[in-house]
Amino acid sequence: MKRILFFVVIIGMSLNGYAQEEFNSKFKGVPPKESKKEKMIPPKEISSKVTPPDVVKKPDSLQIKPAELFKDTNLYKKEANTEGVYYKKNQYLGSFKTTSMTSKIRYRDAAFLDGDKVKVYLNNKVIEPEVVLEGDFKGFEIKLVKGINRIDFEALNEGFASPNTAEFDVYDDKGVVTANQWNVGTGYKATIIIIKE
Repeated sequence: MKRILFFVVIIGMSLNGYAQEEFNSKFKGVPPKESKKEKMIPPKEISSKVTPPDVVKKPDSLQIKPAELFKDTNLYKKEANTEGVYYKKNQYLGSFKTTSMTSKIRYRDAAFLDGDKVKVYLNNKVIEPEVVLEGDFKGFEIKLVKGINRIDFEALNEGFASPNTAEFDVYDDKGVVTANQWNVGTGYKATIIIIKE
């Protein structure tokens, strides 16, 4: 066995002598030829001295301002100045534009089923005198008039867990326009504006 191991070591050493020497650390590669190319300098960017005129935007005549919307004390209860209570005021839920002929509004209780009740108005006319908010969506469909269609949800009570809470969806003929929640106290309103173009 010692003889076989001896022959393997001798053969390995002799083969090392015939190995390629390019992996030797003394090997130096041939440097590439240097080509004489001129460096290209990009042209300088010249900024124009003429400024284009400002785009004049046409004012949106149907734009709603919440502060203006809730000013009418005949329609909206005045905000209570109670420290730490943030739901004793009217809530603006946004305005949305559509070209649809009708819109569907669905709503339900967003928190506990605690007996929340609302009254629903369309352009200051009562369309639902008393609706008890439940766990399932209820709703109605309205025919939109050209211009502003204001939907108010007045909290008739707050149930046994304040405030009056609800989740709602607004649909037009293309699908959901918006989905949100309201949190208002008794007598206050949550308002959605749908603008038919």
